[in-house]
Amino acid sequence: MNTIFKYISILILILLGTFLFYTKVYIPKTTYSKIKAIKGDISIKRFGIGELGAKEIYSINSLTSSKIKALYTDVGQWVKKGDLLVELDSVDLPQLLKEAKIAVKKAQFELLATQKELESLKAQRALALQNYKRYKRLWEKLATSKLQYDKAKSDYDSIEAQISATKAKIDSAKEEIKRSQANVKALQIKLSRYKIYAPISGYVISKEAEITQSVVPTQAIFKIVNPKDVWVKAYIDERISGDIKVGQRATVTLRSKPKEKFEGIVKRIVPQSDAITQEREVDISFKKLPIPFYINEQSEVLITTKILKDIIKIPSKALVKYRGKRGVWILKSNKAHFRAIKVIGISDNIVAVDNLNSGEVILIPSKDKKPLFDGARVR
Repeated sequence: MNTIFKYISILILILLGTFLFYTKVYIPKTTYSKIKAIKGDISIKRFGIGELGAKEIYSINSLTSSKIKALYTDVGQWVKKGDLLVELDSVDLPQLLKEAKIAVKKAQFELLATQKELESLKAQRALALQNYKRYKRLWEKLATSKLQYDKAKSDYDSIEAQISATKAKIDSAKEEIKRSQANVKALQIKLSRYKIYAPISGYVISKEAEITQSVVPTQAIFKIVNPKDVWVKAYIDERISGDIKVGQRATVTLRSKPKEKFEGIVKRIVPQSDAITQEREVDISFKKLPIPFYINEQSEVLITTKILKDIIKIPSKALVKYRGKRGVWILKSNKAHFRAIKVIGISDNIVAVDNLNSGEVILIPSKDKKPLFDGARVR
């Protein structure tokens, strides 16, 4: 009797253990999430990584060797075209310009005085000519002496000589005015190089020099970006870049704003690929530029190359490989059945496929559960 009771107890324990194993271990490993294949549209996108850049970055350079006297902007500030950005130490140029302007006025006064002198000489010449002609007639009639005639003629010739000399002085004064004015203009041009103005309206992205620092010609002091020129330089694998075209829509994600998506458009495709990385540069402009922006910030882009309409689509996590084929696990009568499918396109985490019907139930495999096989019972 004790022996029978013992065996019954052992059997009960075995059944209890089997039940616990089935409910606590076996069933969880063979319970899978499921989804349904649906019909709809899918955007085929191409992924790339790059950095924020610009079509043009304007370098604000010194045009002459000097020391920086004042800076009127800074990094991260907006400037308008024509704003004064930098003032260099012009040393004695303002004084030289002042002296040159005085020289112009002096030459102009001298010209005016000489012109009045010429007018006076012309009046004297008219009188001397009249006197000369009178004495000439008298001398021809022997009504006056040769001495008086010669004096009248000498007076007239002397005034003519003075007029010629005065005209020469006037010409010289005019040339002096031209030379002085040219000197003023040259000094003004030279002095203008000591003030540097913004060539465009834009955003200051860097400052390359400080106040009191000596700079040389072509040395950069600021760098400015026109917001209209800002874009993302994305690098796309050559193998997936063939269907990218200018004008296609794109989505940009900046590293500093991972949860925000910025709309963009393909502006340029660089015709030469990188021979080492075998990537192609594709430049994406923003529909609305994020403010502030940071040049060289890492960015990700998704370029929409085409839209597949009224297609069967499933999550990419439903795709599996079974016996060398790519497909999905279909649920029928609580059993898993593998079906090979063809992938038509991939967009983010969605896959467009054929050989599936809308509404079919698909199992989502998991590495933490028992591997599926054709005909496996699942819950």
